[in-house]
Amino acid sequence: MASGQQWVLVEMVQALYEAPAYHLVLEGILILWIIRLLFSKTYKLQERSDLTEKEKEDLIEEWQPEPLVPPMSKDHPSLNYDIVTGPPSHKIIVNGKECINFASFNFLGFLDNERVKQKALTSLRRYGVGTCGPRGFYGTFDVHLELEDRLAKFMKTEEAIIYSYGFATIASAIPAYSKRGDIVFVDEAACFSIQKGLQASRSFIKYFKHNDMEDLERLLKEQEIEDQRNPRKARVTRRFIIVEGLYINTADVCPLPDLVKLKYKYKVRIFLEESMSFGVLGEHGRGVTEHFGVNIDDIDLISANMENAVASIGGFCCGRSFVIDHQRLSGQGYCFSASLPPMLAAAAIEALNIMEEDPEIFTILREKCKHVHKALQESPGMKVVGEAYAPALHLQLERSSGSRDTDVRMLRSIVDYCLERQIALTLARYLDKEERFLPPPSIRVVVTIEQTEEEIEKATSCIKEAALAILK
Repeated sequence: MASGQQWVLVEMVQALYEAPAYHLVLEGILILWIIRLLFSKTYKLQERSDLTEKEKEDLIEEWQPEPLVPPMSKDHPSLNYDIVTGPPSHKIIVNGKECINFASFNFLGFLDNERVKQKALTSLRRYGVGTCGPRGFYGTFDVHLELEDRLAKFMKTEEAIIYSYGFATIASAIPAYSKRGDIVFVDEAACFSIQKGLQASRSFIKYFKHNDMEDLERLLKEQEIEDQRNPRKARVTRRFIIVEGLYINTADVCPLPDLVKLKYKYKVRIFLEESMSFGVLGEHGRGVTEHFGVNIDDIDLISANMENAVASIGGFCCGRSFVIDHQRLSGQGYCFSASLPPMLAAAAIEALNIMEEDPEIFTILREKCKHVHKALQESPGMKVVGEAYAPALHLQLERSSGSRDTDVRMLRSIVDYCLERQIALTLARYLDKEERFLPPPSIRVVVTIEQTEEEIEKATSCIKEAALAILK
C-alpha cells in the first residue's frame, strides 16, 4: 500500500517536470490569487477624512435631493379637469352645467339604455358587486362563460376570452404570444395599449409608416433576406403584424385586404385591435373584417374593448380555440386580475342582444358620422382628420404655432367656449414623454346615435363660431 502511494507521488513529480513552463506559471498565478482572496478583506474602511466636522455639516445642509417628480405648473390640464355629475350619457352635467355630450365613446347609446340597466341591476342582486378573485381562483361565474360564448358567436369565431380591463386586453395578448427574439411589425399610429404590450413582450419591433403598405413590404422583404442568411434562427422566430381596425389616434381605417395579402406572401401572423371599430363598422357591427368583407379566419387574433360601443367595462379576444386557450395560462391581465363584475358582463350580453336584434343602428350611426364630418369641413383655421364614417373624429389646427403647449391652449379655449354654450367636447390626451410617435394636439368630436340633427347642427355651428373667434 505504501509503495503504491510512493509510486503515485513519483508520477506527480515527473508530470510536474514534463509540464510546459507557461502551464506552471499560470497555475502558480492562480494559486497566489486564491491565497490573496482568502486572506484579504472584502472592503477597506476609510481611516481618515480630509474634511472637518464643520465642513461635513455644511455639505449636508447644502445638499438638495432631486425631486421625486418633475416640477409642474398648477395650470397643467391634468391638474384642472372637468367634473362630471351623473351618467355621461346623451346629456351630461359638466361642472354643474347640463351639456350635449360629444365627448364620451357611447356610440350606440347603451350607457343609459333601460334594458341594459335593468339586466345589470338583476345581476347585481343575484351576484353582488364584484368577484374578488381572478378567473382561475373562484372568479369564473356562469355569466362570464355565457358572455364569452355570445362574443364568439357574434364575431363568428371558434372561441372568445374576456378581460376585466380594456387597456390590459391587447397589452396582455401581445406578450402572451410574442417573446424575446420574435419580430413585430407595427403601424406608427398604434395606440398606447399596443405600445405597452410591445414593451412587455421584449420582442424586436419594426415600425412602418402609418397605413403605408409599401413601407411595410419593404421591411418584410428586408426580413426575408435576413432570414435566408440565417435559416436556423428564422425557423424559431415568430413574426407578427399588429394594426388597429379603426385607429383611435387618427380616426382612419387600416387597409386590411392588403395586409392579408402580405400575411400570406411573407408568412406572418396578423393581430387586429378593434376597440374603435367593434360595434361600429360593418353591416352588423362586427368590425373592420365585415367592413371589408375579409374572412375572419384570415386574422390570427382579434382584440377589442367593451368600453366604447358596448358601454360596459373590460375587453375580449377572439379567434381559433387553440389560440385563445393559450391566453388562459399566459395572458397576465386574465390570470392575475379580478374577473369582470357579473353585472357588467350581464350588461354586455344585453348590449349584444340589442345589436343583433336591431342592426339598423349601425347604419344610423354611420349616417350621423358622415353628417358631422361634412359639417365640420368648413371650420375656419381647423382641419378634420379621419374617415367620414368614423364616430370619433379629430379637429386639428391647420397651421401650428410651432409650440405644442400653445396649440393645446388654443384648442382648450375652443373646448371651453363650446362648454359655456352647453356643448361638451374634449381634447385628445396623450402621455407626451411615453408615446412612441406623439400625435399632434386635437379636439376629439364623438358622434352617437342619440344625437339629433338639431343638436348636431348646434354643435358644429358652435365649433365653427369658436374657431372663428379664437383663431382669428
